[in-house]
This record gives sequence, C-alpha cells and structure tokens, in this order.
Amino acid sequence: MSDMTEASLATDKPRRLNLEFVLILIGIALLLAAPFYFYPVFLMKVLCFALFACAFNLLLGYTGILSFGHAAFFGGAAYFTAHSVKVWGLTPELGILVGVAGAAVLGLVIGFLAIRRQGIYSTMITLALSQMFFFFCLQAPFTFGEDGIQGIPRGHLFGLIDLNQPLNMYFFVLAVFLLGMFIIWRIINSPFGMILKSVRENEPRAISLGYSVARYKLAAFVMSAALTGLAGGMKAIVFQFATLTDVSWQMSGEVVLMTLLGGIGTLVGPIFGAALITALGNYLATSEFPVTVITGIIFMICVLVFRRGLIGELYASRFGRWLQNKDHD
Repeated sequence: MSDMTEASLATDKPRRLNLEFVLILIGIALLLAAPFYFYPVFLMKVLCFALFACAFNLLLGYTGILSFGHAAFFGGAAYFTAHSVKVWGLTPELGILVGVAGAAVLGLVIGFLAIRRQGIYSTMITLALSQMFFFFCLQAPFTFGEDGIQGIPRGHLFGLIDLNQPLNMYFFVLAVFLLGMFIIWRIINSPFGMILKSVRENEPRAISLGYSVARYKLAAFVMSAALTGLAGGMKAIVFQFATLTDVSWQMSGEVVLMTLLGGIGTLVGPIFGAALITALGNYLATSEFPVTVITGIIFMICVLVFRRGLIGELYASRFGRWLQNKDHD
C-alpha cells in the first residue's frame, strides 16, 4: 500500500498551475506591458511599496512578529542610498546595496532588542526604536533635516544604461522587484521557512524540538529589514529624494495596512494591497474627500468582511481550493 501511495504521489507531480503561480504569471505579463499604457513613475512607486509590503509580510505573515518600526529600514535605506549616490558618487546599483546593508544593520540592532520580548511589548520596542531613528534623521547633518536629500542623480546602471530614461528605470525596478520576490519565495519554501512557520504556529513546541527560536527570529528580522531596504533604496533612486516621511511612524502603519488588506501569510496578497493603497493615494489625491478616510473605510470593511484579506479570502474560497487541488488530480 505504501509503495502504491508513493507511486501515486510521484505521478501526481503538479501538472497544472496552482492559484498563486497563475496569479504570478499573469502579474509578470501585466507588469511587462504596463509602462506602455500607464505612467511609469506611478508603476515604479507601486513596485517599491509592493516589495516593502512583501518584506514586512515575511516577518508578520510567516514568523508571527508584528513590527511597527519597518519605516526605519525603508527610510534609512533611502537616506543611505541617497547620500552614497549623491555625495560619494556611487553608481545606482552600488548605492542601493549600501542602503540594503544599512537596513540590515538596523534590523540586526532593532531585532536583537525586540525579540527579547513577545507580543505587544516586542511591537512597542520596534516602534520606540523606530522613533529614535526618526529623530536621529531629523538631527543628523547628512540628512538635511526637514528638507531631506533632494536631487539624487539616477546615473547609469553598471555605467552603461541611462536610468534617466523612464522605461530603462522602470525595467530596472521591475527586475529588482522580481529578484526580491524570488528571494522571499525561496525563503518561505525552504527548510528555514518551514521552521519560521512552526515558530509562528507554536513557539513552545519549536523550542521543545531543539530549535534556537531567538536566532531564527533574529535572522528573519534581518532578512525582512534587508529586503525592506532594497525597496527603500529603489524608492530613493526613482523619486530622487529621501525625506522624513520615509522614516515616520505613519509609513510603518501604512505597510501594515497594505499587508492586512491583501492578506498576511500569502505571497501575492501584500502586492495587491500595496497596489490598491498606492492607487487610491495617487488618483484620489486631488479629490475633496480625504484619502485617509477612504482607506480607513476600506480597511474597516476588509476587517469585518474579509478577515483573511482580499487575496486570502480568494485562496480560501471554493474557486481557490478547486484550482489548488488541481495539483493532485
């Protein structure tokens, strides 16, 4: 019987794409065609915030740690990238790497302190440390205070590709976004990712099995911070400025909203949530009705009706289960 079961499982290798993979393929195709129909700068903003939300979801959705301090990594990387490109004269790809490294160091420090507590206490530690970094950015000479760092040159990618051309810049951002998403996918589908999920579901049991939970939490914190830094560095190059808005607590709250709206613990959900919130902010900016009120109403509806988030509810629906079960037909 066991041989038959193993043979059946071997022959039932996924021959049809599951729901998430279908959405990813459709998304990539749409993103490749999008700059020819929509404003590229808006699309680049969506990609930056989508990667930001997915990096945050790596910590919240797959490890179970709620951070209200992710703006420190996002905005910190934006400042580090801006300074290294404008003042040090680094190329854009090296400037972004400086931002990623700086965000990873911040993640190591904040994460080391935050994981020593659990629940709301850990969350408040991340918020407090993020606010400390905000005031550091307000006072530090290289950030130029409330004016921020402006006029950041986009430069030439690898010294060859002119990023001042909108399409060149867009496809560079898209490539970095897809790379970041692949890294996140690889993490959550690795043995390391399985341990993170076990920590989220039942931390005492993970400890009883001999795992060093604190180390796994810290590693997840640093990875999430580094990927957030990747998004922040790209944002600084795209918009050619870095300001205090990037490190404010409102930015941390916004990424939480994006993730919850799309669906925590899903790969595609935060992307959808980031696109929705960014689009609302962009297209309703000139309306008389405050955008924050609209997003608040949408969030309330989502919490009351779509408890798993919009994409999470799609996965849990009959259609989502049917499509995913096709892997075992």
